[in-house]
Amino acid sequence: MRFVKSEDLKTGMRLARPIYNKNGVLLYERNSKLSGQGIVSIRNFGLLGIFILEPAEPVPPMTRADVEFERFQTMCVFSIREELDSIAKTGRAQKTRQIASEIIRNYGHLDAKINFLQNLRSKEDYTYKHSLNVAILCAMITNVMNMMVEEQRETVQAALVHDIGKIMRFEEEIAAGGSLADLTTEAKEIAGHAFLEEAFSSKPNIKRICSQAQKLLSSIKTGEDTSSIRLVNGARVLAVAETYDRMTAMKFNEEPASEVEALKYLLNHPKVFHEKVVDALIKSVNILVPGVSVELNTGEKALVLAANEKDILRPRILMFRDNSVRDLADPDMEELEIKDIMRTLDNRHVMDMDLLKKSGIQVEEEEYVEIPII
Repeated sequence: MRFVKSEDLKTGMRLARPIYNKNGVLLYERNSKLSGQGIVSIRNFGLLGIFILEPAEPVPPMTRADVEFERFQTMCVFSIREELDSIAKTGRAQKTRQIASEIIRNYGHLDAKINFLQNLRSKEDYTYKHSLNVAILCAMITNVMNMMVEEQRETVQAALVHDIGKIMRFEEEIAAGGSLADLTTEAKEIAGHAFLEEAFSSKPNIKRICSQAQKLLSSIKTGEDTSSIRLVNGARVLAVAETYDRMTAMKFNEEPASEVEALKYLLNHPKVFHEKVVDALIKSVNILVPGVSVELNTGEKALVLAANEKDILRPRILMFRDNSVRDLADPDMEELEIKDIMRTLDNRHVMDMDLLKKSGIQVEEEEYVEIPII
């Protein structure tokens, strides 16, 4: 499976992920072949691109949780769009707490990891879907960290509105003769956070979480020392969730980063991304699970057989070259590392669980559901 920009789509390509219209109605099911008319429709939707299957690649299985996650993303984003647009126009939050509670109800009490499936995005809905995904990640991370109920709710609310500066109008903040396009991304964020102080005057922590998370993320570029700032936990969580979704989501001018790339980035900036928060993210989403094909630092390819919960980047793998099994947690394997996830044909999805068990390899089995194929 790989991401293809809308302008590069060709007839005959098969969809790896379903496509819904703006009302949440299913238009194209997985494994559907693109026609000329379908490509025109996708471009008219404004989608940046779609995920397609390689010519001989089987359709990936989906668990019930995967299906529900797709449905929840599709339906919830419209409520978020309505609320953020309302806040931008009136300066008052009406349903933010309610939406946050719904997200927490679905994803803030899980006792297992989920497959964090990135949704399709257009220029028109990019910020809304980003806000939703960041909020879902925050709900899961705060659950793993066992944060207090109100602290969790405020963090998820902050995630929902942290990008408000990218959708609101700043007539008063823009110099005479200027326009919204003249504002830099940082300027939009600063103005947006100032705006939140009024919208959430009774909940000062929401603005505090947003502004502190922004300072953390800005420090990567500026080199500013943030150790003297008394950071609230919500800001640390928001910084990790925002970065993970931003890196792995489809982008305007480049391919999205893989989950492994995003995780390595977080781990390589410990002063910005707190170790406990990153660990909570790892315990919330599936990254290197059985069936994922990877490329090693030696250039060789391998298949993940069993995850390593203590060190996610060092699982047990099956080498494609000679079918040998290597446990990267073994000290003798110290020089062998996973470079990245493979995104092409060799990314397998079907494994013989019985054979693995007979070989003494314990793997967690998912309950897959039959998805209609058109």
